[in-house]
Amino acid sequence: MTAVACSELIAEVELIAKSGTPERRARMLRGLADLFRLSAGQLQPAQITVFDDVLLRLIERSDARTLASLSATLAGLEPAPAETVRRLARHEDDAVAAPVLARTVSLADDDLVQIVCERGQRHLLAIAGRASLSADITSLVLKRAGKDTARALVKNPGARFTEKAYAMLIGIAERDETVAEAAGLRPDLPATLLAELLAKTTDTVRARLLKAAPAALREKIQAAINATAAGQAPREASAPVDYADALRMVEGLNRIGKLNDSTVNRFAMRRELTNVIASLAVLSGASVEAVEPLMEDARCEGVIIACRAARLNWQTAASVLNNRRAAKPSKEQLEMGREMFETLYISSAQYTMRFEPPVPTSAGLVREAN
Repeated sequence: MTAVACSELIAEVELIAKSGTPERRARMLRGLADLFRLSAGQLQPAQITVFDDVLLRLIERSDARTLASLSATLAGLEPAPAETVRRLARHEDDAVAAPVLARTVSLADDDLVQIVCERGQRHLLAIAGRASLSADITSLVLKRAGKDTARALVKNPGARFTEKAYAMLIGIAERDETVAEAAGLRPDLPATLLAELLAKTTDTVRARLLKAAPAALREKIQAAINATAAGQAPREASAPVDYADALRMVEGLNRIGKLNDSTVNRFAMRRELTNVIASLAVLSGASVEAVEPLMEDARCEGVIIACRAARLNWQTAASVLNNRRAAKPSKEQLEMGREMFETLYISSAQYTMRFEPPVPTSAGLVREAN
């Protein structure tokens, strides 16, 4: 394609874009998209740039229905007209955005981050189905995921999860058996989190996992079930958690008055347990070492004391109890916990956390240290 031909094409497109009928614009857009699809493998970078420029001029005045057709045509093509694909992916109409979000490899993580933060669940669902997702994008999508998006993420073998993201997923799995089954079948799920998942899910889910898992994974699942039943959940060797970054972050929030119920509740709902523990330590005046074991204890009293000492409200305390690593408390335990929380003096709770912190016993009971 010569420079003269390019100039003539762009001039014609500009004329159609400004004064042509919608039908004519749509017809030209379809023709150019089909031409690009058929010749993409033979085009030079300069020629792709020309296509990109021409398509951008047309899509500015095209309706969503036309753009959805264009998106379906361009989705998955490599190389792709980069700016056109980026514009389509950011479109507010999910019918336009979804095809390229799901299938276009060349979209950068920076583009995906912006879309995850600005768009709705249908956009997130399309991203969750991409052939490959970095751990950062997976975590970001999971934080905003509804039911369908969470299910798509956990079933996507190309989605990479951090341990923190997997912990968030276990929280979702407690309420969604579909997520629980898919999580249990992921070969990259750490053994400690597999044990936690199996401890919190139903017998039906465990049976389905054993039936669906390949041989090697089935042995791992059965071992975790047996260990959980015996009260000896398998543990992986791991280094102690480093709370330095979390403490710096929450101390900074505290200095500007933003370490509050809303912030701690958000940490809990996202199962960002390092941030929860650091927040309780800073707000109560206790050490991280005093708070950390309470998050693993089978009983609720220690967490209740820590939350009261931190001057949090009961809703936040309940959120912490429901999203820590220990088994989710029953309705009766929460009712008793609320009564304890509301009758406990803040000053008494703070004294306990700072000077006589509750410690879990080997049986999972809380007693006060002497």
